[in-house]
Amino acid sequence: MNKKPLILIVDDTLKNIQVLGSILLEHEYDIHVARDGQQALDAIDTINPDLILLDVIMPILDGFETCRRLKANAKTKHIPVIFLTAKTTDEDMLKGFELGGIDYVTKPFSSVVLLARVNTQIKLYQLQKKMQEYTIELEQRNQQLDAFSRTVAHDLKNPLNTVIGYSDELAEICIQDNLLDDELRLQLNLVAKAGHKMEDIITSLLLFAKTSKDDVIDKQPLNMSNIIKQVQERLIYAINGCNAEITIPDNFPTVISYGPWVEEIWANYISNGLKYGGYPPKLELGADIIEDDNMVRFWIKDNGQGLSTEAQAKLFIPFTRLHTNAQAEGHGLGLSIIQQIAERLNGKVGVESEVGQGSTFYFSLPFE
Repeated sequence: MNKKPLILIVDDTLKNIQVLGSILLEHEYDIHVARDGQQALDAIDTINPDLILLDVIMPILDGFETCRRLKANAKTKHIPVIFLTAKTTDEDMLKGFELGGIDYVTKPFSSVVLLARVNTQIKLYQLQKKMQEYTIELEQRNQQLDAFSRTVAHDLKNPLNTVIGYSDELAEICIQDNLLDDELRLQLNLVAKAGHKMEDIITSLLLFAKTSKDDVIDKQPLNMSNIIKQVQERLIYAINGCNAEITIPDNFPTVISYGPWVEEIWANYISNGLKYGGYPPKLELGADIIEDDNMVRFWIKDNGQGLSTEAQAKLFIPFTRLHTNAQAEGHGLGLSIIQQIAERLNGKVGVESEVGQGSTFYFSLPFE
């Protein structure tokens, strides 16, 4: 059974209380009565009303001062207050609104007007409480996600790195000493490849969670050549595996941004170029200064099959994959993460492509 909304009536006149009480009780509201502002303040924590009908002129503590104290208290500031008054001057009404009141009902009371305003404010207050509950629940879920992310990083990445390291090392030893036949060597390579793929998925999920938060990031001048060199070292296994050819300019324009996230952009773009470029992949990297927008546009061009206009529209949607062949398995997070990163860095991402002509993926950052 749903609990009836509770309305606190604060008025020093018995006749007004009787009239208000009869109207509200008849329409499925519960009521509580206080004869002055101080009584209302003393009772508020115990009764926790959904709405307060507050007379303006009362002894001991008038309605304006009572409202001011209610709104100054974190526990009661969200409770809606409707003033009851025979005074309808603009000055009085403005004062009530400035103190936090949300409406006025004038005396003598019209039951139709009173119920309309009470019903509206009750519904708004109940909606506000639900939103607060949802917000608290969302914050708790975000905290759980952060805890889960730390667990993933500690409990999965570390042992996974051990598996990858030993499998790579074992494969190299076996190749040098010719210890395995072709079939067993292929299976060992598949183990190493699966380990690298799992590492990429975990890294992407952690980054996806991190870029969704509003943490302050420390921007610094970036040496883009060094960042790309670090990316190549990370992807050396994939680069060598597909005999990729990567062309990089001698220098890049300097931007002020956040290095770890920019590295992830390049890592995702280059990784996609290795997967979806030609056979073998030929990737060309570069940058252009866009003076009109005070931005630097970094780009990577591949020799792949190119993309249709429809496919381009789906590229940056989370968990969307355009390719279904087994050679290019993915989890559909990479490009959506890039978009989030670029937006957090006050930049943007995009692609230029034609079917049969390859693709140019780019991201732009402020030229500061």
